[in-house]
Amino acid sequence: MSEIPQAREELNRLGRSLREQMVALITDLTPGADLHLLFLDDPLLADWHEPLRHHFSALFRGERPATVTAAEITSRAAALLDAAGWDVTTSEEQQDGKRATLVLAHRDGNVIRVGTGDHTSAVMFSGRTPALALRAPKPFQRPEPVRTAETVTPGYVLCYECEGLGWCYGCGGRGWRPSEPHGRTRCRECSGRKVCPICRGGGELAVSQLSEYQRGYYPDVD
Repeated sequence: MSEIPQAREELNRLGRSLREQMVALITDLTPGADLHLLFLDDPLLADWHEPLRHHFSALFRGERPATVTAAEITSRAAALLDAAGWDVTTSEEQQDGKRATLVLAHRDGNVIRVGTGDHTSAVMFSGRTPALALRAPKPFQRPEPVRTAETVTPGYVLCYECEGLGWCYGCGGRGWRPSEPHGRTRCRECSGRKVCPICRGGGELAVSQLSEYQRGYYPDVD
């Protein structure tokens, strides 16, 4: 698959922007937090549908100062994000029967959440960029068989499972199949190993080693 021009550069730009905003929030709301624990260095796979999409994503826990209430954290977070040009909403929710507040902000496809409550000193920060495709999709083509009727080794027969393909017949050697809702799932035939589970990639089976069951697939073989 070919790279989409400027896609990685744009994703990196969004990641830097997200990190800068999260650092500003964490530093202001939970002073003294160890920012080395804010992992936003490499994009993560966000969507397994073709074409694959990647995003930057992070989850960070800070500690609310003892003299600051959860309501003050929420108000301050909303004000900081609003001033930075984010679209901000606040809400309340119940977590294990206790009231928590959530600040949700959107900008340029980025999302930031700040959650806290009076029942805990934790302030949870999360953020993610939009998911971008970095490579153009390539139509799937089944590989050429490793053995054919003309190239089968003397004393061997084409594998009854893959008919000489060698690769898993179910997934075509990818190790996965398209599936919803996540886009793909591990192939049940080969368990992700990609090769045919019967001939293990050879495309053929030795006649002398065929079991009685396997010989049923080859009625013309003595």
